[in-house]
Amino acid sequence: MRLHTTTVLSLSALALLALAGCSAGGTPADAPVFSASAPTEQEGKHAPTPALLSSAALSKRLLDESDLGEGYTRKPQQSKPQDDVVVSGCLALEKLGRDAAVGGSLDFPRKAKASFTYAGGSNSEVAEELYSDTEAKLSSGVGRIFDAMTSCPTYQVLVGSTPVTVQAQKVAAARLGDERWSQLLTFTVGGRSSVVKQTAVRMGTVVVVVSGGPGLVDAHLAKAVDKAHRAG
Repeated sequence: MRLHTTTVLSLSALALLALAGCSAGGTPADAPVFSASAPTEQEGKHAPTPALLSSAALSKRLLDESDLGEGYTRKPQQSKPQDDVVVSGCLALEKLGRDAAVGGSLDFPRKAKASFTYAGGSNSEVAEELYSDTEAKLSSGVGRIFDAMTSCPTYQVLVGSTPVTVQAQKVAAARLGDERWSQLLTFTVGGRSSVVKQTAVRMGTVVVVVSGGPGLVDAHLAKAVDKAHRAG
């Protein structure tokens, strides 16, 4: 299955960024997990519907340097890689990829993102993404993506001419929010490996996703969830 990165499947977008990070010898943190899609207006009529947050409102709830502490620098947004992507060795990912490529229902249009580098350690990047949609859409969409990514212990991704081996492992997440998902992804390129931890927490109509070096994700996840949950 060959896709262009402008419509790349949400589940392999993390792999895409990791490839570039591994090739450069760094730890990839600022990987998008979900692609954009059209919102759905239909909701139940007999109970109040929790408010959905706009992208602008979400951006105010992202962590910043003052939240993270000394030594963190915000990275500028990077343009998407232009190479074609081929995923093989994992049927669940390939099936999900076809859905995303034609504008499937796994996308969340209300989103905000920030990425940071930390001046110390080899796993020195951490990224946060916030998404807002109905509770049901967030639950099913995020769950489906994480389940697909961890359904195959090992699979292959080819980005341009660069082959990458991906090993995925589901791990326990801290008991935060209404639902949570977590995984460790090991990307190997040319004999060099890089490990990314990715944890998603849903609180009502907002999902927080923190990705990066495992230690940094563990250190900042609760802080990210708390700030995203606060009104204002």
